[in-house]
Amino acid sequence: MESPEIQSHHQASVGHLNKYALLCALLASMTSVLLGYDIGVMSGAVLFIRENLKITSIQVEILVGTLNVCSLIGSLASGKTSDYIGRRYTIVLAASTFLIGAIAMGLAPSFPYLVAGRVVAGIGVGYSLMISPVYTAEISPTMKRGLLTSLPEFFIVMGILIGYITNYALSGLPNNLNWRIMLGLAAVPAIAVGFGVIAMPESPRWLVTQGKLEEAKRVLIKVSNTTQEAESRLAEITKAANSEPTNSKNWHGQGVWKELLWKPSKPVKRMLIAAIGINFFMQASGNDAVIYYCPEVFKSAGIHSKKQLFGVNVIMGMAKTSFVLVSAVYLDKFGRRPLLLLGTIGMALSLVVLGLGSKFLEHSDNKPLWTIVVCIVAVCAFVSFFSIGLGPITWVYSSEIFPLRLRAQGTALAISVNRLVSGVLSMTFLSISEKISFGGMFFVLAGIMVVGVVFFYLLLPETKGKTLEEMVELFEDKTDYTSQMEMRVRPQTT
Repeated sequence: MESPEIQSHHQASVGHLNKYALLCALLASMTSVLLGYDIGVMSGAVLFIRENLKITSIQVEILVGTLNVCSLIGSLASGKTSDYIGRRYTIVLAASTFLIGAIAMGLAPSFPYLVAGRVVAGIGVGYSLMISPVYTAEISPTMKRGLLTSLPEFFIVMGILIGYITNYALSGLPNNLNWRIMLGLAAVPAIAVGFGVIAMPESPRWLVTQGKLEEAKRVLIKVSNTTQEAESRLAEITKAANSEPTNSKNWHGQGVWKELLWKPSKPVKRMLIAAIGINFFMQASGNDAVIYYCPEVFKSAGIHSKKQLFGVNVIMGMAKTSFVLVSAVYLDKFGRRPLLLLGTIGMALSLVVLGLGSKFLEHSDNKPLWTIVVCIVAVCAFVSFFSIGLGPITWVYSSEIFPLRLRAQGTALAISVNRLVSGVLSMTFLSISEKISFGGMFFVLAGIMVVGVVFFYLLLPETKGKTLEEMVELFEDKTDYTSQMEMRVRPQTT
């Protein structure tokens, strides 16, 4: 049973969305534009880089995958960094690092310099992917947390769409110039994010861990609808912090890795399985790789005009943007599990259709138009279902289930798995597809998504409507955990 204070806190949160909390969430989530823009713009820029620098397919995979693999460094470091210097300054660090990488890529005179720029940019992306959802989760009212914490995915999708439009707009420039401008323009959102941080307060939960209760209270009053709500949130956060070794100015995340990896308790173990699992399946779905190499896939399907290839990308980007908004709006109404299961099942079916269409085109000499259209629709359906489920919910779930002392570094660990799988898939997608064909690759990804559906159904409890401080109870006891899962699938009787 919830206390009267928590109930009144929930009731206050159900009302209108606090505008200041929304502004903070938007500014923090803007860091995710950096990854989205790179994914979108690189899918087209790589065609021109390949022609201009005369690089091989393996070098293309190294170029594309380097950013994802190196973002693993930023993701692993981000947890400790944000516990030490705070969430706000970690956002500044993420934007600054990516800015240096973007400038280096735009000015790169050769392939090795271009890869070096992507290494630096990748570290910045790793920082941004962890800190955006964690900061947003910590500042959001409970009943609006799903909406606000899904904003990083919205900005990733917006970045992808902007990247596609940039490809389309600059494709007519000379080959030695267009890709440099495409990659160099990534500096613009990085600068915007850096300035945006000026308007953001520090996370109230981090402030509590540093013993700065008055400052935390001032922030909570700004991001809550009433003073009473702010005070009940502060009491709840302080109570949780007092039960952990975090309510000291000398605490900067010490001992967390040992607790996470050496001897985790049963609830922490279940949290790790859930967070790492959802991040694994997010990237094992092949979403990043499909977006990066979509032009290559459609080139093999018979579309050779770069304008047409980039046009297909723009359509795909618009589909992603539309559906991520649908998910964000309904996430707090329907919950995480229903949308996650719907999205993953839809992805599996879309990949099967895409695999069948690709196989038909592989064995067809005349490449019939209807088959190409089916493949385009299947790709759009795939990315749309991703945007309904795995895309936004991975960030929401990863950032909300860990207790305060473990949140930054636990989320960092889960997102490091995300980045590692994304990097491996991006660097092997073309090579594996050459061995088993694009159609075969899509069938493999469909099989992975079926396994993902089973994993989510069995191991991810619903977190809708729970405060961050109540998450430990949700993962606490094996009996309670099992009964909660059964309640999700059994209609309740009165």
